[in-house]
Amino acid sequence: MSELEQLIANSRVNESISRKLFAIETEILACRSSNELLKTLLDSIQDKFKLQGICLLLVEPSPISYINHAENTSDWHQQHILKVSSYELNAFHHDDKPFLTNQLAELGNTLPLNILAQASSVALTPLKMENKLFASLVFISNDPQRFHSGLGTFHLEQLAVKIGLCLSNVLIREQLEYMALYDNLTGVGNRRLMENDLKEELMRHQRYKIPFSVLFIDLNKFKPINDTYGHDCGDAVLHYVANTLKELVRENDKVYRYAGDEFVVLLSGQNYQEAELAAKRLSDYFFARKMPYQDKQLTVTISAGAAASDAKKSVDQLLKEADEQLYHYKKLAHQRLAQG
Repeated sequence: MSELEQLIANSRVNESISRKLFAIETEILACRSSNELLKTLLDSIQDKFKLQGICLLLVEPSPISYINHAENTSDWHQQHILKVSSYELNAFHHDDKPFLTNQLAELGNTLPLNILAQASSVALTPLKMENKLFASLVFISNDPQRFHSGLGTFHLEQLAVKIGLCLSNVLIREQLEYMALYDNLTGVGNRRLMENDLKEELMRHQRYKIPFSVLFIDLNKFKPINDTYGHDCGDAVLHYVANTLKELVRENDKVYRYAGDEFVVLLSGQNYQEAELAAKRLSDYFFARKMPYQDKQLTVTISAGAAASDAKKSVDQLLKEADEQLYHYKKLAHQRLAQG
């Protein structure tokens, strides 16, 4: 092959790569969440470049660590997103460049054996956000000549820059959406999200007769805790109650911070009798336990009132009914606390 023919062949290869990368970039620009972006990105790269495998090595902690939380972890995540230390990743990317090798022993124990089962060559591409290394995109091929130290890395570097920019934009949007719908202190839904969800449940009930109930929850004697131990302790109590409620309810139930020390729980598919039992179970749980705080064991209890769906009731009427029930149970709770 003449020099000119080689240049033309190389140009065609580069054009093909550029077209594939442009298609990938177009796909990830349309993604609305970091979860969607990563899945689209990895699946698209593997398909378009005919790789035997692909995964993401994610440093903990990182700006997108939350995608590995239990509620976000699917089978796909477990197969494609792996935790790694910054020390392990820096061993390959100390110069901020992609690391290409067909000498798999150079990888040490960084990649699990099941990932390398089909590998004859591997490319690790560093991903940065705000100029900090947070992940490495791993391409796996069964062709020993596909990736090796003598290859240029221009296209991989360009891809990494675009991924970082796209992720940054998606994260900003996710953070704004999160702040609009979730309580910053406790991490549970806020009043706005609660109202949206309750309206949807009410529409489902009116259309399909699917029942639901709400619990209106208030902390007992919260003000004395704040006055005695300070607002940092009060914040810790609110966080403790919110997260304990999340652990105690079913996976498809939802917890919201309504205001101050008031919470609302949405019980999907539950009638009034079931909601009353849930309210008692939650109240009894807190009465039976102390909350550890520094060197203290605090008495943190709740009262809960219930209300069930009715096609004629509005969201406000439901909450008012549950609040009235709460007032009744709160008097009983104070008597219970007074008795020790």
